[in-house]
Amino acid sequence: MNLQILGCAGGIGGSEPYTTSLLIDDDILLDAGTGLSRLSVEQLVAIDHVFISHSHLDHVAGLTWLMDAVFGKRDKPVTVHATAEVLHALKTHIFNWIIWPDFSTLPDTDQPSMQYQEMLPGSTLTLGNRLITSHVVDHVPGSVAYWVRSESKGFLFTGDMASTPALWENLMGQKALNMVIVDCSFPNAEVELALVSKHFCPAALINDIADVSTEIDFHIYHLKPGQEAQIMAELGQNKDRNFKALKMGEQFSF
Repeated sequence: MNLQILGCAGGIGGSEPYTTSLLIDDDILLDAGTGLSRLSVEQLVAIDHVFISHSHLDHVAGLTWLMDAVFGKRDKPVTVHATAEVLHALKTHIFNWIIWPDFSTLPDTDQPSMQYQEMLPGSTLTLGNRLITSHVVDHVPGSVAYWVRSESKGFLFTGDMASTPALWENLMGQKALNMVIVDCSFPNAEVELALVSKHFCPAALINDIADVSTEIDFHIYHLKPGQEAQIMAELGQNKDRNFKALKMGEQFSF
């Protein structure tokens, strides 16, 4: 199983140019931010499944362009997986014929270009040799993390989140968990903003994962533009764990 980072920024104008989108092999996406613009039409057509962590625009905007690019070029619909709250938001506020066409009815309802599939928190979907499990996280309603793995190795993509002790407790002792991609959006000086927007700052993240094995690699994403160096420096003050800033174009194998 291969993972490619198409985008991982917490906004525009910073050291990372594209917002969140992760490509698994050539057919699965985790989130659909502006990082999708790095793919060719042929690569976009190959995507069969999109898993959305939450409904915020920087994680779903690329889904509109994906559907526009692949329309009429596939023989089966793209399946969008998410919680009921997230699917409701997509249907109501984006694919509503006002902001964007409703591709779940194009070219018609019998042969749609896109279909929605609710994924209950805690459930697992198997796609070939890949298992994807969702876990509730504290962010906006319906937000989840995705634990993605093959038989022996895998990674956790938290999506955007604040303190969620149950997430780490559920994954304790899982030998297949080798890497975590986790949100840390604000420096410690903006802890109040982190709290109200339900993101991590370094102190809160370090406290939340205190009991997680230090053998697991932690890659930081969703750093706010212009604050990347400060956030990583504050994380680096914790000598027990080696945090790395996630980078566009990085690839990992599991």
